[in-house]
Amino acid sequence: MADFRLEAETRTEFGKGSARRTRRAGRVPAVLYGHGQDVVHLSLPAREFAAALRNGGSNVLLTVVLEGKEQLALTKAVQRDPLTRVHEHVDLLVVRRGEKTTVDVPIVIVGQPAPDSIPNHQLNTVSIEADATKLPESIEVDVTGRQAGQGITAGDLVLPTGSTLITDPEALVIGFLGAPTAEALEAELAEAEAEAGIEREESDEAAEGAGEGDVVPEPLDQGSGESMDAAGNSTDD
Repeated sequence: MADFRLEAETRTEFGKGSARRTRRAGRVPAVLYGHGQDVVHLSLPAREFAAALRNGGSNVLLTVVLEGKEQLALTKAVQRDPLTRVHEHVDLLVVRRGEKTTVDVPIVIVGQPAPDSIPNHQLNTVSIEADATKLPESIEVDVTGRQAGQGITAGDLVLPTGSTLITDPEALVIGFLGAPTAEALEAELAEAEAEAGIEREESDEAAEGAGEGDVVPEPLDQGSGESMDAAGNSTDD
């Protein structure tokens, strides 16, 4: 697990106005707490913090340097603007090397299930307890060849050495459904239409194709040598 070093600055002003000024200065407002110490209000360099999250994941381990003192910390909560995606505020938890901590780890799906199977995702993360300095960025789940009914539970996951699963082992992470056949889809559609009181009718094109409503002119009597004018009167050659 990578360790990212960030130079922090103490914050002495608070409130929305102060937070906006901090962000305009290229920094992210944050709080640091844990191990019985008082909450410390500080700010982190926005660009470096974003890079740490991007490269280290949501459970990135940070070395926060404040007034010459280093402390290890994990990101416990990150607030982002829903439109701009700018980091607005960060909660940091102080940790120590060798101690256990509980975190939510993202699930990453690899491989392809059987052609007639449809994956049904149930959990995007699972909770584990692990060494604070050895937290995994994600846990892979291989679904290669999985068929309908062959679900994967939290207990089936392969965890990093030294990690303990906190999520219920019986919790379904991803299930697999059988792909419906064309006949099944047609039957389901017909049933839905019947329940809604919809009757299937032939289309106008089908009716025309069957000859309904067509007017076919009578053939001319070639033997009589007569033809009809626009008014329908007989004319001689």
